[in-house]
Amino acid sequence: MRLLQLNVHPLKSGAIRSVDSATVLPRGLADDRSWMLVDAEGRLVSAREVHDTFRIVADTPTTDQSVARDLRLRAAGLDDLDLDVPDGEPVAVRLHSQDLFGVPAPDADDWLAAALGRDDVRLVWCHEPERRHLQPEFSRPEDFTAYADSFPVTVATLASLRQLNDWITERALELGEEVPEPLPIERFRANLVLDGDEPFAEDHWTSLEVGGVRFRVAKPTGRCVMTTINLKTLETAKEPIRSLARHRLVGGKTLFAAHLVPETRGRISVGDDVWAD
Repeated sequence: MRLLQLNVHPLKSGAIRSVDSATVLPRGLADDRSWMLVDAEGRLVSAREVHDTFRIVADTPTTDQSVARDLRLRAAGLDDLDLDVPDGEPVAVRLHSQDLFGVPAPDADDWLAAALGRDDVRLVWCHEPERRHLQPEFSRPEDFTAYADSFPVTVATLASLRQLNDWITERALELGEEVPEPLPIERFRANLVLDGDEPFAEDHWTSLEVGGVRFRVAKPTGRCVMTTINLKTLETAKEPIRSLARHRLVGGKTLFAAHLVPETRGRISVGDDVWAD
């Protein structure tokens, strides 16, 4: 197999930033999901509730070499905002059911209010990702990540996407519905996108090597309603959750892609060969 796409998300629930190469660290890809939006109570503000977060483009020097400071935020109709990593005191934040910490970046408050139409949204930076431990039943005590939902890295294959799009077409025809456009792989916000021939072969992998960097396969990735949001229009639909629930429902979870934990450090690039065990 080959690595076809490499994606970094500096801001959780922000726009996907595709890169040609990335550094793999124990916490995941460098700069991936290092920043997060929270409300006045410190709870995650994601695209599940506020679809417009998908339109915030967050770049670091890792994703855009023209960025001179630590983070640049862009959105239509607004001036770019350049920020340094904040140096204030960390505050308690909540990511789904996990109580974590983040350092507020108050210089972004007014910009975010203009971008999202809400004055209660704050930007925080993950200053100590090593404090964020993973699900113990699928990880080791030394594993950690930043503000990813659950694991450091996610991998998806185009073979699995093709099968899913076939299921979506079949279901629409069965119900007499208009056949939707094929879903793009970007709906699943995977860090690594591979080609592959066998749909859902990733269910059976235990390890993956990409350009000499080794990953442990932790578990399949459960999917939520965020995948039903059209990234261009921000409208929602029934798919892909409807078809995943029909064909890929395991233990109450709709599964697509797989979670990875880095076992070695290194640099990986689009076009790298990939070996799975």
